[in-house]
Order: sequence, then structure tokens, then C-alpha cells
Amino acid sequence: MKIDNIELGDKPLFLAPMEDVTDPSFRYMCKGFGADMVYTEFISADGLIRDAAKSIAKLNISDQERPVGIQIYGNTIEPMVEAAILAERANPNLIDINFGCPVKKIAGRGAGSGMMKDVPLMVEMTRQIVEAVKLPVTVKTRLGWDEDSKNIEEIALRLQDIGVKALTIHGRTRSQMYKGEADWTLIGKVKNNPLINIPIIGNGDINSAEGAKRAFDEYGVDGIMIGRATYGRPWIFKEIKHYLNTGEILLQPSVAERVAIAKEHLLKSVEVKGDKVGILEMRRHLSTYFKGLPDFKQTRLKLVTVMDVEEILNTLEYIGVQWGDFDYTQIKPVSIYDEK
Repeated sequence: MKIDNIELGDKPLFLAPMEDVTDPSFRYMCKGFGADMVYTEFISADGLIRDAAKSIAKLNISDQERPVGIQIYGNTIEPMVEAAILAERANPNLIDINFGCPVKKIAGRGAGSGMMKDVPLMVEMTRQIVEAVKLPVTVKTRLGWDEDSKNIEEIALRLQDIGVKALTIHGRTRSQMYKGEADWTLIGKVKNNPLINIPIIGNGDINSAEGAKRAFDEYGVDGIMIGRATYGRPWIFKEIKHYLNTGEILLQPSVAERVAIAKEHLLKSVEVKGDKVGILEMRRHLSTYFKGLPDFKQTRLKLVTVMDVEEILNTLEYIGVQWGDFDYTQIKPVSIYDEK
């Protein structure tokens, strides 16, 4: 599969852009486990052009994570075009436009999936961005605004016509948010439309190697994007690739392996963001690496409250000793899907 001139190989796997999750250290970890392409957290166009520190910081990318895309969102054309130009200066491999975020504070003001209520504006905004930058432009969106307006086939054709190089489709409407099951049938219908010649990447509820293979086999998508199932499980990319190549389920990492992964992630986060911010932003990941451990509450609490790197490293060492015999291979992988 190729996006413009970006070669991604056969059946590539993408790390979905996620706010407060896909920062440089997490992208680094996922890349190490086989993610073929990663994306920044989505970035507000208004924040970029106002030179807001938080938005500017999200442009921080490294050669280690390439190919990497910068994703932007907004509800008006001029700021989005300006933001795309600013993002291009950070030298990513592509610019991705977020027309899929369902969160009320974004979609409610017409950005993200809110743009699906105004397809002509969506298309015109995208057209102007494509014309303004030299990098390939891609789009991530949903099936439609609600059950009565699943217009993704029309949108896909119109975006293709104005120069979008790939389209990622999340298999829910905006009104569904993240509830219910993702509907891959319509994703497959778009992919198999004879008029579609750009890559179609499927997204939604891929939380196992078997599910990924089924998505490729049954719906014919060119690639798969994985989001929430990566929480505390960046090795899911390795799991899926192993299964696609061998037909065998890869054993889940042992406690000792998880300790090593957590240490590497922590140190990378601190390297990129400094001790205080690096620790604070690691908390959402640290405890999830050890989901399923029995009698873990107090240790988990320590992981998410301590503010000293060495003390966290010592706590991770303690986990390796205390729960070293725990057999993760006997339980199914756990993720936030299990918290619904």
C-alpha cells in the first residue's frame, strides 16, 4: 500500500491520533512494536495560528517515528489552511484532516465530525488545504452524522476528486460516539466501490489479531487504524503482524517484559518532556501496562501518584519481583474495551 509516494508495505497498521495519548513517547513505543505509520495528537488550527504553546508542542516529531502524520482540526477554512501550512513546516510525511472527532466541544461547533453536517464546506476546506501544501493530504472521518445520514460513499468520492491521497473511515456515526459496535460493512462498500482508487483505511473496534485479519479478509481495506486498544498495549501491532504472517496467536508479554516496556516508555517520556510533565503524562499508561494483576490496587495507586523517576523505576522493579510468576498467557488481553 502507498499513500502518494509513502510506501507502507502490505496490510499496514496505523496508530490512530488520540488526544493526550499519542504523544512522542507513545508513538515511539508503538513504532517499536511494528506500527507502520503513526500520527500526532490532533491539533487545533486556531491554537496553531495563535501560537498557543500546547498546540505548537504537538508539532514535535522525530525521524525515529517516520512515517508520521500531523493531524489538524477546525471549523473554518482560512485558519485550517494556515494551520496546514504551519504543520507542513514541521516536516511530517503527510497532513491529515480530522473530520471524525465526535466530542461535543469539537463537533458541536462544526469541527471534527461536525463537518459531516456541511459536506460542501468539508470538501471546499479540503480542496484549499490540498492546494496550499506540497505534502500529501489525507482525511479521517466517520460513516455520517447519524443513522439517517450515512453519506460516507458520497464524501469519499468527492474527497478523492479534489486530491485527497487516502481516507480513514471510523465505522460509527457521530451520534454513536463510541457506543455499540463499529459497522465495517459500509467501510467495505466504500473500499470496493469501483470508482474509488485511493487507499481506504478501516478503523473501529480492532482489539485483537483475529479481528484485524477479519477486517482485511472480509472488507478488503488497504490498512487498519487502531486507537483505544493500544492503551496499555502498544505491542498489539506486533501481535497482529505475527498472526497475519503465521496464523498463530502471540503470547502476551510476561510481567518482566511489561516492566521493561514501562521503564523504556517512562524514560522516553521524561527525555522528551522533562521529569515533571513526563511523569504526569505517563500516568495514563503506567497502570494500564499491568491490567489483570491480582491485589494490585495499592501498587497502582503508587504508580500514579509518585513524582520521582527513581521511585517509579523502583516500584516497577518491585512489580517484577512481587508478580513475576503471574501468567498473563492464561488471560485474554485487556484494554479499555473491558471497562465499558
